[in-house]
Amino acid sequence: MKFSEHWLRTLCNPPLTTAALADTLTMGGLEVEEVAGAAPPFTGVVVARIDALAPHPNADRLRVCTVDDGSGASLAIVCGAPNAAAGMIVACAREGATLPGGLTIRRTTMRGVESQGMLCSARELGIADDASGLLALPADLAPGTPLRDALDLDDALITLKITPNRADCLSVLGIARDLAAMTGAALMSPAFRAAAVSSRATQPVIVADAVACPRFASRVIEGVDASAPTPRWMRERIERSGIRPISAIVDVTNYVMLELGQPLHAYDRRQLDGDVVVRFARDGEKLTLLNGDVLDLAADLLLVCDGNKPLGLAGIMGGEHSGIGDDTTDVFLEGAFWNPDAIQGRMRRLGFSSDAGYRFERGVDFELGPHAVERATQLIIDICGGRAGPLGDVKAALPARDAVRVRSARVQRILGIDIDADAIARIFARLRLAVVRDGDDFAVTPPSFRFDLAIEEDFIEEIARIHGYHAIPASVGRHAQRMLGAPETLRMPTAIKERLIARGWQEIVTFSFVDSAAERALDADVRPVAVTNPIAAHLDVMRSTLLPGLLGVLAANVAQGLRRVRVFEYGRVFARDGADFRQPWRVGGLAFGPAAPEQWGVATRAVDFFDVKADVAALLPRARIDTPAAAHPSLHPGKSAHLVVDGETIGFIGELHPRLVRYFALPSPAIVFEADAAALQRDRLPHAEVAARTPLVRRDIAVVVDESVRAHDVMATMRAASAPFVGEMTLFDVYRGKAVGDGKKSLAILVLMQDTARTLTDADIDGAMHVITRALVEHCGGTLR
Repeated sequence: MKFSEHWLRTLCNPPLTTAALADTLTMGGLEVEEVAGAAPPFTGVVVARIDALAPHPNADRLRVCTVDDGSGASLAIVCGAPNAAAGMIVACAREGATLPGGLTIRRTTMRGVESQGMLCSARELGIADDASGLLALPADLAPGTPLRDALDLDDALITLKITPNRADCLSVLGIARDLAAMTGAALMSPAFRAAAVSSRATQPVIVADAVACPRFASRVIEGVDASAPTPRWMRERIERSGIRPISAIVDVTNYVMLELGQPLHAYDRRQLDGDVVVRFARDGEKLTLLNGDVLDLAADLLLVCDGNKPLGLAGIMGGEHSGIGDDTTDVFLEGAFWNPDAIQGRMRRLGFSSDAGYRFERGVDFELGPHAVERATQLIIDICGGRAGPLGDVKAALPARDAVRVRSARVQRILGIDIDADAIARIFARLRLAVVRDGDDFAVTPPSFRFDLAIEEDFIEEIARIHGYHAIPASVGRHAQRMLGAPETLRMPTAIKERLIARGWQEIVTFSFVDSAAERALDADVRPVAVTNPIAAHLDVMRSTLLPGLLGVLAANVAQGLRRVRVFEYGRVFARDGADFRQPWRVGGLAFGPAAPEQWGVATRAVDFFDVKADVAALLPRARIDTPAAAHPSLHPGKSAHLVVDGETIGFIGELHPRLVRYFALPSPAIVFEADAAALQRDRLPHAEVAARTPLVRRDIAVVVDESVRAHDVMATMRAASAPFVGEMTLFDVYRGKAVGDGKKSLAILVLMQDTARTLTDADIDGAMHVITRALVEHCGGTLR
């Protein structure tokens, strides 16, 4: 929010210097981002009038001006500006004047003619970038008046960094109101009279969605002169607030928005066809905005329409049929309250912003619309003439302002200072809050312009802000620390991260907001949680998986020429659970490129499924992780699996689907995994085992099964049929070829057996192997090779 200090001081003028004023605003929660002068320093420049011009005797492009600078004696000044004319009021730098940049004006001779000063352009004075001619000044300025006084150039332009919760301070009146509360200075609200109704003209208004538009104030003003010039004081104030003057009526609406905080829109009534209707867009509708953009309207865009066409985006920007021209005679003035939910996120999605939308999506005072229309009516009639019709005010259910209980004892406990109830009451009075006192407690009703005041803590924060943060002493509190016991069966997130880092993976942190297109590419059936007000147009949904962030990091690294990537993320994902939402923690990883860094001792090969499986298995060293084959929409149909621990499916692992390799423009597939973090955090208590003194027996078994039989099922069958003394079983080879026939494969499996109490006999060993073999034949259709 940028504004003129002198404008602010017309509404609240505390006895503070500019620097002290900026410090007060900052310490009161309105951070001052910049204080700049309305013009750079210069001296010796006055208002002057060109009385006569004569051709320069020795130069075709120069003229000799006779100038009245108010000193009583005319000056002869040589000037080459093309717009110099007799009677023109200009800026004159007298002899000895200093201009921006350090230039000192001296009497000089130009082509044989003495020049006794300099007539200045706007650029030479640092006021504007225009250097095409002399700076033309208003005709009512008296020669000899110092230019800095005539144009109020000693004004300071203050820029505030307003937080999203303080939309009430997106106006000069709102800032003045807060400044008055901070300093105790008087607040002088803009004085204006209600317009005398001298016309019967009305414009019917139909609000089809009263939730999106709870209030619509309006008025018709007939017989205006839209070509009338904007007064210099108004043009100066809106220019110094960063808004370009356009025409008198448009400038009035912008001025009222800056002054009071209520955006307005003025329509040329000739272009309205029938009733004005507030509704959401329909399928196939288009709208050409005032800036020339053509929009294909989505169903969630709120519109102001007439009987046949959309007129503009409600609360954001008008359309081509809503503008004011120099020949406009009848104006329809609108000052509505739009529900912030109907505005938020739309501008970012559409790729543009407006001052009105910026305010409405944060919340505008819902009681302000009729007052703003009255203020704008007064200014339009004063500047452009015209006759005001009756004020229209279509009103539905407005936001509730419920009283909140504020307890003095709680204020003292939270702020840590002794502040009595009378002091709290005085602060509430300075903030202009409606208060009902009950002893030392208060029932405080937030005003219509403060959407951020809803709970007791909000009011306690206001008390601290107005009391002064500098008045709250800093104290060191006593803080007793004790170590909390951690269950041995619960592994901390840092333990999971450290295990992956130790195996060569690098942690990343990515946005929880992702592109809905990427989510749909990963899973066409996913229903991600939409973001109402995204921070960027493409980050419009909450992630349902960690893969978008992982793949985005991979694509960025590959684009930079990196050949080997190992990244993981520990973060939340978001999913719908009926009417509610779940946001569980997940661990996801991605491996790409060679399995090992390039070196002389290991042959280069691409990372595969089993490399990543080994790293995931290392996260739970005391539990077995199985990977039964399973389809996944983001993974290769024949190279994907579930992650299963103790019979519970906790995630997935596999090679990225070929279509996603193309979608993310990757040179080769990546291996990815994702698992439930809570499942990985569960651990088993370690238990001691008796060191066996008996010999370890090894048997190798080669079983031939159909190609369709999964190795996982074979291993599960063997474990289920094993005797108690059978320990480790490991698949160490798979063979396919002529020796086993087409459609068959041979699985070589290591079986280790040991009994800690006795030495196993041949009968024990053969019996155990016989039971395992029979189970393979019966359940897997296998034969020994």
